[in-house]
Parts: sequence; structure tokens; C-alpha cells
Amino acid sequence: MTDTLRPPHSPIAPPVTPPKALTRSIGVVGGTLLTLSCLTPASSLFVIVPGLFGDLGTGTALTIVIAAVLCIAVAFCYSELGTLIPSAGGEYAMVGTLIGRLAGWIVFILSLIVVMIVPPIIALGTGEYLEPIMHMNAQWAGAGVMLLATVMGLLDLRANAWITGVFLVLEVIAAGVVAVLGFSHSSRSASTLIHPVVEATGGAPGSPATAALTGGAIVAGLAVALFVLQGFSTAVYLSEEMENPRRNVSRTVLWTLGIGAVVVIVPTIAITLGAPDMQTLTEGNLSAMVKAWSNSAVGTFVSLCIALAIINAGIVMVIQNSRVLYASARDRAWPRPVNKAFSTLNSRFGSPWVATLAVGVPGAALCFAPLDTLTNVTGVAVAGMYLLVAIGALASRRGSHKSRPAWRMPLWPVVPAVLILVMAYVLYVQEIKDLAITGGIVAVACLYWLCYLRPRQDTRWVITVPEEQLGLEDEPVPATTG
Repeated sequence: MTDTLRPPHSPIAPPVTPPKALTRSIGVVGGTLLTLSCLTPASSLFVIVPGLFGDLGTGTALTIVIAAVLCIAVAFCYSELGTLIPSAGGEYAMVGTLIGRLAGWIVFILSLIVVMIVPPIIALGTGEYLEPIMHMNAQWAGAGVMLLATVMGLLDLRANAWITGVFLVLEVIAAGVVAVLGFSHSSRSASTLIHPVVEATGGAPGSPATAALTGGAIVAGLAVALFVLQGFSTAVYLSEEMENPRRNVSRTVLWTLGIGAVVVIVPTIAITLGAPDMQTLTEGNLSAMVKAWSNSAVGTFVSLCIALAIINAGIVMVIQNSRVLYASARDRAWPRPVNKAFSTLNSRFGSPWVATLAVGVPGAALCFAPLDTLTNVTGVAVAGMYLLVAIGALASRRGSHKSRPAWRMPLWPVVPAVLILVMAYVLYVQEIKDLAITGGIVAVACLYWLCYLRPRQDTRWVITVPEEQLGLEDEPVPATTG
């Protein structure tokens, strides 16, 4: 649509002083470190995957593998759209530019659900893994991590890239130790990975009774499994701060997904095979399993590495999420005072400090909400966001976008079309409660669109991409055709 993308000084929109531009300070290595840290594979492994063991039993690894295959299609869409529309707004800038501002607004709200809820979900795991050295209430520990991440998010992006890189190494080491221990203590056949079973419902405590896992349960579990791998899209949020974004964004997205999937899937398989019985696997107490496989010293080391990984994830997520609010203010999604606040950059570090506080402080408060509700609602929001991004990918090769330099996915339009069908079905099989909560938030957002944004469409929610990033003078990136 021609009205979805306007330069900041459009003749339709009144001239405004644009906010100070974000600084290009990171290359593909720094971007990959930040993006991997946001995907936080070890944190997902140790905080979210244990809950999947309770629902999916030995089918957890298979479900995550299926989710990883789907994420390849998602990564193709993000890589193409992220280099075509490189903006700190991420999904909403891509979708809003290609298929309309209302669609972009809905994607923004879905992404806002994700960016506000995911950090506290991860942070809530801190207390459990600090247990070897101190006892802390999980909710207060999570809130403390969120506040620490907020302070770190106010610093320079380049400094944070290397800080989080060090933490990332530690969490990968922890995941590797768990994988080695799990495989060396295998207690069941690998066939259970392909023919998965769960603990039989109603069995007596300690009973070895199992039941076959149904295909419907696997599909229902895909929403949370997608959430486990969600985070490789961070590269598109950082595109305004990346050098040569048309080349580096796609590389970062695809490399991050591949590395992250390995870090999650391999230890998950090892845990599945190494758990002594179905009850232990279903309980998902990974710290206890590690200690049983080795000794308390190794268990303590792994637990502390996981705690650092969680802190690492919180830092990077706050960095990413503040950029989303910054971009929404630049595109004037809110009343004037709110736009001015969210677009304000720190004079020393160049970070959007008000937006950072707006993400981190409410995130600390959300640590006191029910964990299951937070996780399930986020899974629904992620699936809905991927659905709309795939629709945007179908529209990425029409009009002026067809000839613009960008990384181009193979097997277009088959990849986005199949992704749309799969995501629609994944949403169809989710719990009514989770769909209702997410749908209710989207409905309120649409009401805001109808009552405030749409009547002011010439001056509000004017989706922009910095002109320098749309220029054809950038070094062309060869199209990928297969």
C-alpha cells in the first residue's frame, strides 16, 4: 500500500524534528552474539523445556525439532523482510510497510506482548539455579534480574555485545556439560524419541506406566516450542545499528537459528535419554538430574552458569525491546509527550533510556504473575506474529519492493504460504483461555487504532524507515534463488 511508508518529512505529514538516529556500531559478530544471547538457548533449555517434559514426555525433543524446521521458514521471511525494510521497529515496520498500517499495528501489539512477557518468564528461573549458594524467592529473584538488566540496557550497545558474549560462552558450556552427562547415563532406547510416550494419567506416584503421545498434543505443544527458539529475529530489531544491514541481517538471523537450535535440541535429547524414569523426566528438575549424574560441585557449576545465562538473556531482551518502543515513538504511535519520551536517547551511550525503563520496570512487576499463563499467552502471540510476517513475505515482491536490493529467500512463495497454513492450525489448537487473553489485548489495541490512530492517520502511526537505509546506493546483495 502506498500510504504505509512515508519519509519523516512527507508533504502529508507536518514537518517534525526527527529523533536522533541510532548509531551503527556492530558488525555480524557483535550482532550474532547479541542475537544468540536474546535467543538465549541455554535459558530456554533450563527454564522452558522442563515444562514441556511435563506435557510431552519423550516427545519434547521431536516437538522442538519440528518447531526448528518451521523456524527455518520463519527465518527466511525475517531475512528477506529485514533486509528489505531494515528498521528498529522489526516486525511491525516490515508488515506495516508491505500490507498496511493496521496490520502493522496488530503485529506491533503482538510483539509488545512478547517483548514485555518473555524477559520475566526467563528471569523467574533465576532463584532455582541460585539455590546451591543462596535461597531466594523465585519471584523476587526474577524481579531483581529484570531491574539489573534494565540498568545494563542503558549502557552502550557495543559494550553490551561483548559482556553478553562472555555470558553466552558460559551458558553454552553448561548446556554442553548437561549433554555429555545425559548421553553418558542413557537409560532408555533412542526409539522413544521417534515414538514418544508420556507418563500415564492417573498413575500412582512413581509408577512406570506410560501412554503414547498423540499427534494433536505435539501440534498443541508447537506454540511453546516455537517460543523456545524465538529470539533469532532480534537481528531485524538491531538492523539500524548494524553495519551493512542488507548483508549482515540475513547472516545473523540464519546463523543464530542454526546455532541456537543445536544448543537446545542436543541437550534435550540427552536429558530425555538420561532421565532414570518417566517421573523424573516429567518433573523436569534438571539440577537434581545433573547432580545425580555427576556430583554436587558439577551441579553447582552448571546451576551458576544457568543463572548467568538468565541474567544475560534479560540484558539482551531489554536492549531489543527498548528499540521496539523507540521505533514506535519515532513513528508517532502515541500522544506527543509519550512519543517524545520514548524517542529520547541518552547523550553519552546513545541508548533510548526512557523506553528501556518502560520495558524493564513493568517486566519486574510481571515476575509476580502466574508463570503458566505468561508462557502460554506468549506462545499464542509468537504464532500470531509469525503468521502475519509470513503474509508480509507474500507481498514482498510487488511494486517498488520487487527491485529493491535485499536478501531473497529460496522457494518463494511456497515457504511463506506453507508457514501461513501451519501457524493458523497451531493457533486453532491452542487453549481457549490463552487465545481469549491474547485476543482481548489485540481487540483493545484495535479500538485504540479506530478511535485515536486512524482519525489522525496523517500525523500518527506514520511508519518510516530511515532514508539512508532505503537508498539504492547501498552495495547490492546478490539474490538467493536456491
